[in-house]
Amino acid sequence: MKENLWKNIKLGFRTNKLAVAGAIAIVILTLAAVFAFLYPVDPNKISVTERWLWPSAGHPFGTDDMGRDYLARCLYGGRASLAAGFMAMILSTSIGIIVGSVSGFIGGKLDAVLMRIVDALMSLPTFLIMVVMNAYLKPGLQNVVLIIGFLTWMNIARIVRGETMSVNEREYVVYAKISGQKKLAVIVKHILPNIMPTIIVAATMNIANAILMESALSFFGMGLRPPTASWGSMLSNAQGYIATAPYMAFFPGLLILITVISFNYLGEVLRKIFEPK
Repeated sequence: MKENLWKNIKLGFRTNKLAVAGAIAIVILTLAAVFAFLYPVDPNKISVTERWLWPSAGHPFGTDDMGRDYLARCLYGGRASLAAGFMAMILSTSIGIIVGSVSGFIGGKLDAVLMRIVDALMSLPTFLIMVVMNAYLKPGLQNVVLIIGFLTWMNIARIVRGETMSVNEREYVVYAKISGQKKLAVIVKHILPNIMPTIIVAATMNIANAILMESALSFFGMGLRPPTASWGSMLSNAQGYIATAPYMAFFPGLLILITVISFNYLGEVLRKIFEPK
C-alpha cells in the first residue's frame, strides 16, 4: 500500500511540474515568514525622510507612505496571512469532520437536520456574515481565524458525509458495529483513517480560500489592525497610492496570487495521488 502511494506521489509530481513549483513556493514563503526576524529591519520603523522610495539595493521592495521597509512588511505580513490560512483551515476542517462523520454515520433524522443546517448556512452571503461577525468581535488574528473557520466548514462537512456514507457500508465497518464497538470508536478507528486522503485534499484547497478571505477582510479594513501587517491590509493601504507607488500593491498582490495558485495546484495533484481513478 505504501509503495503504491509513493509511486502515485512520484508520478503525480513528475507529470505536473506546476505542482512541484507550487510546493517549492509554499515552502519558500513559509520559511521566509517563519524566519522573518533574520531580516535585520523593523517592519514598523517609521522614517519620514524615506517615504515612497522605489525598490533599490537598500530597500529591495521599496518603502511605503510612512517610510517603512516594504520587504520587512511583506515578510511579517506573510506570517499573519499564512497563519490565518493554516489555523482557519484546522478549525474549519475539524468542524467539518465532526459534523460530516456524525451525519453520515448515524443518518436518519439527525443527518437530515444537520444537512439542512449546512444548506441554510451555505445559502447565506458569506461576506455579509463576515462583516457582521467582525463588527461584534475585536480586531485581531484570533477573531479573523474564528470568523473564517466558522464560515468555511460546510463544504468539508458535505464531502466527509459522502465519504462516510460510502465507507459505512463496507464489511469491516459493519463487523465493527456488530461486534459491539461504540459509535465514536468505529468513526475514529475505522472510518476516518480510510477517508483521510479526501480530507487532506479538501483541507489543502481550503487553505487557499482562507488566505483569500483573510486578505479580503484586511483589504476592507475588517481584519488585522495597524501596525500589524498582512498582505490584505497592505493592499488596502496601497490603493491610495497606485499612481505614485504601484509597487506597494504589486508585491503583496503577487505574494497572495503565488500562494493561492500554489495551494490550488498542490491540492489538484494530491487529489490525483489519493484518488488515481
